[in-house]
Amino acid sequence: MKTYNRIKNTLKSFLLISILIGISSCGDELEQYPKDQFDKANFWTSEANAMIGLAGVYRGNINYGTQVNPSDWWTYCGLVFLEHATDNAFDRRGKNANQNRLTNGTLLANNAVIGTYWSGSYVRIAISNDFLENVGRVEMEDSKKNRMIAEARFIRACQYFYLSQFWGSVPLVTNTLTPDEANTVTKNPKSEIVAFVIKEFSEAAEDLPRYKDMPASEFGRASKQAALAFLGRIYLAEGRYSEAASAYKQIIDFGDNIIDPNYATIFNTTNETSAENIFSVQYYEGLAGNALTQHALPANKGGWHIVNPLESLASQYDFTDGTPFSYDDPRFNSHNMAENRDPRFAATFLYDGCVFGGNVYDCHPDHSSSVDQLTYSKQATRTGYGLRKFFDENFSGDLSTGYGGNLPIIRYAEVLLSYLEAELEAGEPITQDLLDMTINKTRGRASVQMPAITETDATALRPLLRKERRIELALEGIRYWDLLRWGILGETMQGDFWGASFPDATNTGKVADPTGHKRWWVDNKAFRTGQDEEWPIPESETNINPGLLN
Repeated sequence: MKTYNRIKNTLKSFLLISILIGISSCGDELEQYPKDQFDKANFWTSEANAMIGLAGVYRGNINYGTQVNPSDWWTYCGLVFLEHATDNAFDRRGKNANQNRLTNGTLLANNAVIGTYWSGSYVRIAISNDFLENVGRVEMEDSKKNRMIAEARFIRACQYFYLSQFWGSVPLVTNTLTPDEANTVTKNPKSEIVAFVIKEFSEAAEDLPRYKDMPASEFGRASKQAALAFLGRIYLAEGRYSEAASAYKQIIDFGDNIIDPNYATIFNTTNETSAENIFSVQYYEGLAGNALTQHALPANKGGWHIVNPLESLASQYDFTDGTPFSYDDPRFNSHNMAENRDPRFAATFLYDGCVFGGNVYDCHPDHSSSVDQLTYSKQATRTGYGLRKFFDENFSGDLSTGYGGNLPIIRYAEVLLSYLEAELEAGEPITQDLLDMTINKTRGRASVQMPAITETDATALRPLLRKERRIELALEGIRYWDLLRWGILGETMQGDFWGASFPDATNTGKVADPTGHKRWWVDNKAFRTGQDEEWPIPESETNINPGLLN
């Protein structure tokens, strides 16, 4: 992971020898002076070493192999694959894939996804705690030290943000633990976790630099805007809308970030350092590659096609005049699904007949000779859609290690849409000026140019805003959290889910489309409302520490 280019060479060494900066919770182990770790007693002696330690905080538990379960919230498995638990996408591996099981009524405490999210969080928390306990020993300028401390606090707070959202009550660990202490920790109430997160983001923001004051060589480090954006997220989730609006408004008033004119390029290597991307997961070609290419590219490009967008997402993209999409509208062209549609459709999806990387994406159910075809037995689409977002279609390197495209965690587009939501839910007046500075910024970017929203009634605006949020942030790993905090995850993840419509197909699939539009049936969901909203503590943890069940 290239945390920032200024220590690129140091990080390369860090990655190549698999240093775990933590360095360990068990100091006795370090007396053996292992060859793949630093000696903790002699490590905290220079600014350069402190920077290596900070790199370990950023790297956390990220695994750069082609794993399918997330080793961290910020891997592509942690971000993009979480969409498989929503109405946005389906995992090609089937209904029993771990992400699918989060919302299909079969979630158990032995689910590998919740296990790796949990362990990844606490590994990063342990690394952060170790850094914070030791960086004070290093002699360097106070301003540099304070910034590093703020970065570590920010990253630790992010872990507790996620833990609070998906588990609620969890252990709040802010210092290095002995093995015995770690195996007997107890849970803190969610209210305490939330209060801690708010305090940490607020105070970290004070010592983090503004985005505009960070040179290009430091792209990837946390900024003031990143901390404020996560602060806005926790306030939104808690229903503290006025405070959320205040956090987001600070970012807007800074004026450092933009809505980039080109929607498609901010997600790939051609424009990934755009000022729209406030905070991103960083990758290095060939060293710490983004293996999403291996997992998600279509079979005709050598990929495994695990990410399959659903029709319930695709049908949200309006016609170019702003009218809602309809299969019965003569502007719908099943042979060119992007025709007459919001341009973000073509930037997000692969669809039957489109060209990607010089190859035609052919998934028509009657075309049995195509490797992309719906009924193909191996790495093919299961919905009639594929993923275009995040990829440079001209990439031709190794799919597992060769792609260096970053993944956004926080974009300025989210800040604007969240600010509008916070103002709306706080009961503030909705004016055209407010709409123009928020939702119409995302809709009006040069490569999109969708008609402006003019609805100022809060009740009527809410579904329009949620729809815009879903489209703009599609497949970026935020949909599950949105559905959860809106209180509609249970009602959304019910019943049948469908793929693309093929009106002229004779092969109509396993289940007939009751609407008559010959959509391809994909799966059904049976989310257990009142139970599945809060994830169970991983079984691997409660087997060691049964007290976590209380």
